[in-house]
Amino acid sequence: MNLLIRADSSSSIGLGHIMRDVVFAAQYSQDSVRFACQNLSGNIIDHIPYPVHILDSNDPEELIALIREQRIDRVVFDHYGIDEIFEKKIKEACGVSILSFDDTYEKHYCDILLNHNISADKNRYVGLVPPHCELRCGGEYTLIRDEFKTEKQVKREKLYDVFIAMGGTDPTNATMNILSTLSDEMRVCIVTTSGNPHVSELETCVQERKNITLEIDSARIAQLLHQSRLAIITPSVMVHEVLFMEVPFIAVQTAANQEDMVVYLQQEGYIVLKEWDAGAIARFYNA
Repeated sequence: MNLLIRADSSSSIGLGHIMRDVVFAAQYSQDSVRFACQNLSGNIIDHIPYPVHILDSNDPEELIALIREQRIDRVVFDHYGIDEIFEKKIKEACGVSILSFDDTYEKHYCDILLNHNISADKNRYVGLVPPHCELRCGGEYTLIRDEFKTEKQVKREKLYDVFIAMGGTDPTNATMNILSTLSDEMRVCIVTTSGNPHVSELETCVQERKNITLEIDSARIAQLLHQSRLAIITPSVMVHEVLFMEVPFIAVQTAANQEDMVVYLQQEGYIVLKEWDAGAIARFYNA
């Protein structure tokens, strides 16, 4: 099968779509996989281990031409900027099978809908997808990177009191807000990417505070998490990996599209904050 994954990454969009798509693509090891992406500012196209076609726009006609040229059998959409109307145009023009990622309960014109969040509720898609659509929802479809599966089998010493991962681009600069409330006696590990526009500010902070380790574009996130006593993360796909590694965590909401996960985590008794506050860690340990 020839598979085409349509997704983007940037400083404003974030990096999560591409990261989970790469994990998803690994399931198709016997097939031909390629990506179609726009060359947006702060993207991580260079980190995609598959052929990538650079699109000039998010115009369906440009994508239709590519699908025909490459003789694609299935298109995977993981993009908030692509809706039911866009998907229907692709389906009618090319007749391809369509798999759509979704985590915000939007309308889709697809053959398979994938919501791999542990919070996913298939009943909420009634009327949002065609009657023939196969729903793949919930924890059994959760995408976990191989590095976490391997790391979980290793024994590690706890080197860090706090692990902070506020998304690859951290557009709200939440990491700096959190750091400003943490004691110099705490050993802190921050993971982020070069797509974070606040990297230079973080680097200056690390130089001034020797208790902080900053990892940029790290290839050992699973290990660093494993070596930490507490994680401070966004209520996003990172939650799946933290739960998998069985590391206690506090989730801090930074975007509207995280609301579904926020509600789920609150119902399950986890600490979720709408914004960070200085007493959060103390409350966590006293709970």
